[in-house]
Amino acid sequence: MTRRITHHAILGSIDDDKIPFSWNGQILYGSRRDSLTSALLANDVRMLRRHEKDGKPRGLYCNIGHCSECRVTVDGHWNQRACMTPLEENMAVESQGMLPHLTEGGKRDV
Repeated sequence: MTRRITHHAILGSIDDDKIPFSWNGQILYGSRRDSLTSALLANDVRMLRRHEKDGKPRGLYCNIGHCSECRVTVDGHWNQRACMTPLEENMAVESQGMLPHLTEGGKRDV
């Protein structure tokens, strides 16, 4: 279920050009103008990652890029702030969990 304003009292009808992206392997849709947090919230996703040390759920907090609570993995790149990342078509977004173990050569082994 998508939660999105489609008609605003002042702005009128809002053209919602939907594009696909994946969240933890599930295909979702967001507006072409969305940030990742906006697209995820519109799709009822509230937990974005787990705390690195104790595994407790974390979600959107400041939504202006200061707190880093909304860190996700985007197209294989770790620690991207979802509130500051524009949604792109077919973007692969994954939640983050515990700290990865690095193997020889700097590759992650989770």
